[in-house]
Amino acid sequence: MNMLRFENVSKSFALPVGRKLIADRITLGIPRGRSMALLGRNGAGKSSLLRLIAGTLRPDQGRIHVAGQVSWPVGFMGSFHPDLTGAQNVRFVARIYGVETAALVDFARDFSELEAQFEQPVRQYSSGMKSRLAFAMSMGIRFDTYLVDEITSVGDLAFRRKSETLLRQRLEHSGAVVVSHSMGLLRRICDCGAVLEDGRLHFFENIEAALNHYENTLLPPQRTGALPQ
Repeated sequence: MNMLRFENVSKSFALPVGRKLIADRITLGIPRGRSMALLGRNGAGKSSLLRLIAGTLRPDQGRIHVAGQVSWPVGFMGSFHPDLTGAQNVRFVARIYGVETAALVDFARDFSELEAQFEQPVRQYSSGMKSRLAFAMSMGIRFDTYLVDEITSVGDLAFRRKSETLLRQRLEHSGAVVVSHSMGLLRRICDCGAVLEDGRLHFFENIEAALNHYENTLLPPQRTGALPQ
């Protein structure tokens, strides 16, 4: 059974000159329970593809089928209501997803390490504080598939290590689609990969094959030789 199934999915955005193509008639099945790295150049549309999978962005044509419950993109902070406190935002999300409110609030308060600021309006948060709250809130709900967008930007080094440890625990029982510029992170938590290139999504059963394709064909060549004097 597939974790994800794309059926003739297309998506583009209007630009001042022409259109930006994100997905070009993608048809692809991702096996259930896999942790898939989503690779591509900056601007290829990886974050937009995560939003298409989450259902917060609609395709121009085609359908995306998701097995079970899928998270919003972990790391995405656009869903917070700025006038509500961190705790109130968590309570709101708990009601939407039908999970126990007190348990999710306690988990998010403890894991985010926001302390007294957890009870302050989100409009007063820094981007790092919002990221920590978004990650904690996401990990506090057991999803069948997690969508992860650059958790390496969440908090300081100690918090990032703690976040990766928790994510790896969640992925023992769930699948994931992971966007990250950290090749080390992708090797540690993913077992397969897909490369988004010119609106086409190329799937690789093995994470190393996906990373090799990405590094050999999409990354700019490394400069060699001595620096100018």
